[in-house]
Amino acid sequence: MSGDGDRDSGGGPRRPTRAEQPARYIVPECREPVTELYRDDHILVVNKPPFLLSVPGRAPENRDCVTTRLKQRDPELCLVHRLDLDTSGVMVFALTRAAQSGLSRAFQQRRVAKAYQAVVQGLVGEEQGEIDLPLCPDWPNRPLQKVCFETGKPALTRWRVLERDPNQQHTRLRLMPVTGRSHQLRIHCREIGHPILGCDLYAPAEVLGRSDRLLLHAETLAFNHPITGLWSEFHSPVPF
Repeated sequence: MSGDGDRDSGGGPRRPTRAEQPARYIVPECREPVTELYRDDHILVVNKPPFLLSVPGRAPENRDCVTTRLKQRDPELCLVHRLDLDTSGVMVFALTRAAQSGLSRAFQQRRVAKAYQAVVQGLVGEEQGEIDLPLCPDWPNRPLQKVCFETGKPALTRWRVLERDPNQQHTRLRLMPVTGRSHQLRIHCREIGHPILGCDLYAPAEVLGRSDRLLLHAETLAFNHPITGLWSEFHSPVPF
């Protein structure tokens, strides 16, 4: 794409929103490695880089993903949960069927503690709060989701302010999702008037253009180990 309309305020090329991209979306090549944070005989915890799928995409060109890379060493590895393409941070995989069963049950029963960091547009006024807005697929505009009080599934996010930057007019938040709906954190931040910087799905163009990546990172993941039962916490440094 070219032309004045495709430049950001700094004069560089403007990153198109997902809606402006072709239906057969080709994921940008990700050369960053998947780094191992913890391993035992039952689970594998890794740090996912941004712009890498959790599982293979439908298009043949989108086969590269966290799962494909990890299965080169651990072919029996089992997926337990996903992070969005643009989101970086902690993911856990099961290395045995017993571990997969235990972890899947923990996620389903919401016995997993998750914490993200995000940088959002504007200065958030309150120090902490909750966002309780049900979500469902926006079928005519897939992969978008939307708030819907009639057919949406419950979605709850707790948050607190970590830092405000009046000069840059943005706020750093810790987001603690209780539920795990698709795009929950992106939509919930937008709905309180503070979209996440670099969000190509739910932020206006000027907010998208403020970062070359989505400023959302899965910082902490904690759960009872599926075999030992011991409470285990895993952390990934925030890269922004």
